[in-house]
Amino acid sequence: MSSTAALPAGHHIIVHPDLQEPVTPQWFMPEHWQQLNAVHGSATGRGAALFIQYNGIEMVLRHYRRGGLIGKLIHVHYLYTGLPGTRAWQEFTLLMYMRKHGLAVPEPIAAQVIRHGLTYRADLITRRIEDAKDVFTLLLDTTLSERNWQDIGNTIRAMHDLQVYHHDLNIHNIMCDKHNKVWLIDFDKCAIRSGHAWKQKNLDRLLRSLRKEQGKHSAFQFSEQDWQQLLVGYQRT
Repeated sequence: MSSTAALPAGHHIIVHPDLQEPVTPQWFMPEHWQQLNAVHGSATGRGAALFIQYNGIEMVLRHYRRGGLIGKLIHVHYLYTGLPGTRAWQEFTLLMYMRKHGLAVPEPIAAQVIRHGLTYRADLITRRIEDAKDVFTLLLDTTLSERNWQDIGNTIRAMHDLQVYHHDLNIHNIMCDKHNKVWLIDFDKCAIRSGHAWKQKNLDRLLRSLRKEQGKHSAFQFSEQDWQQLLVGYQRT
């Protein structure tokens, strides 16, 4: 991984080693991409994201924002304890680690951290997963096959075998592309953990999210048998 030189004090950018384009601070500014007519959509919410198409690369620009009560007071600033401890650096390096080991997660392109005294703000650019939808959206329109559910379970198991803890493993953070390949996304606040007890808690969180959406949406096509098929895939070695 390389970083861009000649930046102001407290300004750090890390770049994927295979990226040929020089990454500047402008890459993390929505106005820059809007001026280039490169913006092709956005996602709202706390994890607000901008979808960008540039030089044949589909990218997602995400600004780190706080959630919960503190997020109403402090939107984008976090306590700075060193560059390795920043949200962007941790997510970038974790994505690189998982992709190195063959896990289907977004490819990191670049990350930025700007320090302001005791705090910092941060941004992350990843490659957009082509022709993919989150499983929540899919289940509003159709059922998934037994093989689909098993593949989801198998992909989660692969993540757990790498000892990666997903902070928010819910049905919105699992995607399937047009080839039915399963992808895991949103690794903010995720990390490598020792031990095994937390893995069941990850699965429990996912099941709660499925049951929650089933209770909220009459069109949501999920059954307990689907969950059993997911577990078949998860337990497969």
